[in-house]
Amino acid sequence: MAADGLAEELKKKVGVDWPPLVYDIEKDMIRRFARAVGDPNPLWQDEEYARQSGYGGIFAPPTFALILGFDRMLQSLDLDSSLTVLHGSTELECHQPIRPGDVITVTTRIANVRQRQGKAGETLFVTFDLSW
Repeated sequence: MAADGLAEELKKKVGVDWPPLVYDIEKDMIRRFARAVGDPNPLWQDEEYARQSGYGGIFAPPTFALILGFDRMLQSLDLDSSLTVLHGSTELECHQPIRPGDVITVTTRIANVRQRQGKAGETLFVTFDLSW
């Protein structure tokens, strides 16, 4: 789908909540994420260390929350091979840690869609709001 057609389709979806996604958080998910991003902090990987630290056990790095629902955002763009996705920025508010055993429900919506003409052609900016 060309950028103009994609923009029009996405603009129709601004403000509409998508069906929620539910994630069962497991220790191994947290450990794999920490290893994948190269974060050696034992709070996310070493149960004994994390228990003795005062946190009561392993919990996820704050950035772990960013992977919850990310695949759905990409799928929503319905990209053809001529389009490229670039992650521009993230704002994250954390009110409590994500721990093994948590069940997290993620609600996603498109907050804004805008287009700009750039040197390489039309650029589409899509802002997503996720809450969990």
